[in-house]
Amino acid sequence: MNKIALLKGFLLGIIGSLFGIFIFISFFTPYSFMSGIQIMKSQGSLGKLITLGSILDLAIFAVLLKLNKDFIARGVILAVIALTVLTLFI
Repeated sequence: MNKIALLKGFLLGIIGSLFGIFIFISFFTPYSFMSGIQIMKSQGSLGKLITLGSILDLAIFAVLLKLNKDFIARGVILAVIALTVLTLFI
């Protein structure tokens, strides 16, 4: 049961980060989603974009702790750690 909850949290964290990236590109840049990602990658700012998208995971984590879903919240933290490692190599 704990592994499934951890996997749910991991997927929720990755989806939350992707949604945060989508929100940032849609509202704060004049580009569409895919062209915004390509432009950020060509400028070398893809790591910063992933970091900004991960801010939404903080809210997800707080809500999960409020609902006493500790193992799912651990999965969200695992997703943030995985994205951090990914950001270091981009």
